[in-house]
Amino acid sequence: MSQYSGKQASIFSQIVFYEGKCFTGRKLEVFGDCDNFQDLGFMNRVNSIRVETGAWVCFDHPDFNGQQYMLEKGEYPDFQRWNAHNDHMGSCKPIKMHGEQYRIELFEGQNFTGQCVELCDDCPFLQSTGISQNGLNSVKVYGDGAWVMYEEPNYCGYVHVVERGNYCSFKEWKAENPNIQSIRKVVNYF
Repeated sequence: MSQYSGKQASIFSQIVFYEGKCFTGRKLEVFGDCDNFQDLGFMNRVNSIRVETGAWVCFDHPDFNGQQYMLEKGEYPDFQRWNAHNDHMGSCKPIKMHGEQYRIELFEGQNFTGQCVELCDDCPFLQSTGISQNGLNSVKVYGDGAWVMYEEPNYCGYVHVVERGNYCSFKEWKAENPNIQSIRKVVNYF
């Protein structure tokens, strides 16, 4: 079963979802944005994934909602490998990569107010930059690359992927709270 989309990533991307562990059972190949696996006849049970090319953000609910998982090129033989607690997966989209220039501004307040920190590289503990533990409430992503923001230090916990653009509130990156404690660049290997 394949799914092609008119909303393709700037560079060809492919991901394959399998119902069974270790790449067994029915499979769904995706080459672009897919907002609902069930619309393609594929139930929301995913137990293994192969990312053939690109980097992807996957969601445990349809319509790009729910918990996010960031997957780079490689094999994930069971759902624990992408840090999931169950085998639910409902939608996905490729992360748009435009080049290799990374720059992000992090703001403590909504609408780009309060203390601001600019980063061009990974940061395992944001509080070391001067950002308070109250979290991030808005973000501006410049340059070419995308970023993964983690709710815990050292790139752990729930993730939120942000691509080039402005995010006036944590709700715009679909978080339930502004608690972000580490951040890293998405490195897209083809």
